[in-house]
Amino acid sequence: MEKQPLLQMEDLHISFFTPAGEVKAVNGVSYTLNEGEILGIVGESGSGKSVSVSALMKLLTPPGKIVGGKVSFEGRDISALSKKEINRLRGKDVSMIFQDPMTSLNPVYTIGNQLNETIKSHYGIKKSEASKRSVAMLKQVGINNPEKRMKQYPHELSGGMRQRVMIAMALSCSPKLLIADEPTTALDVTIQAQILELMKNLQKETGTAIILITHDLGIVTEICHRVIIMYAGKIVETGTVEDIYYRTSHPYTKGLMACLPKKGGADKSRLEPIEGNPVDLLELPPGCAFAPRCNECRRICLEKEPPGFQVADGHEAACWLLKEGNTI
Repeated sequence: MEKQPLLQMEDLHISFFTPAGEVKAVNGVSYTLNEGEILGIVGESGSGKSVSVSALMKLLTPPGKIVGGKVSFEGRDISALSKKEINRLRGKDVSMIFQDPMTSLNPVYTIGNQLNETIKSHYGIKKSEASKRSVAMLKQVGINNPEKRMKQYPHELSGGMRQRVMIAMALSCSPKLLIADEPTTALDVTIQAQILELMKNLQKETGTAIILITHDLGIVTEICHRVIIMYAGKIVETGTVEDIYYRTSHPYTKGLMACLPKKGGADKSRLEPIEGNPVDLLELPPGCAFAPRCNECRRICLEKEPPGFQVADGHEAACWLLKEGNTI
């Protein structure tokens, strides 16, 4: 019997209904995630990365609404779950690390109070037992003197330590899936590398599947197995890290790669920005959303939306230049 994916997203559509009209933030996203896998979702701000996973956590609030498609976790349709079942799912089976730990942690409660609350709500254990588990989790994520940190408030910790606390909180109930929404954006490069290494090591130890949401292609090589590239609410390319880096097949992905600094510092050439502006999600064009910014745009790109073309096994890209085996 074939093993069922941990997470399955099928033709998901999410819109925000505003006075100006319908903003199609996610427009037909489909992918699967297996147990223990690390998936990177990459794209510019507004590409639909965070909104798509918010459907899994049922964190969408008006004017946002799922208008089509299905999200299943362990074979269960998320939309069919009751509020009580969703509360059990959040934190226990699926946890999320948000982008800014300072706004995610409550400033008027100690670190210990916030960690203990998560553990007690899901396990129903006494405060003393919850505190022991909280201290152990802080040790696991590399925080020194955890007993002291338990009594401190978020503002007393550095940015890197606050992010480690968020990771400890997210992993405290041994979730099957961890969603990390740009967890290193506000950190300097040294702390960023430490956080990525920590997440990679914890995944090896616990077997937790991870979805890493980022706008930086440079960090996905450090941790991810597979990568999804999103643009204007759609998946434009998907494949392994090697596929995305060495067999880049969509002009947008090529543009993102060109924006990366070259290693070693010997290459003094300027970075190549992607010209133009992201498409207006209120008025999506009939063809490829990236066409107005693409140097290789053809007439068909402006008139008809490209389907996903298979480049290799497990590697797809939505670009008309790949039709009938042609390469970019």
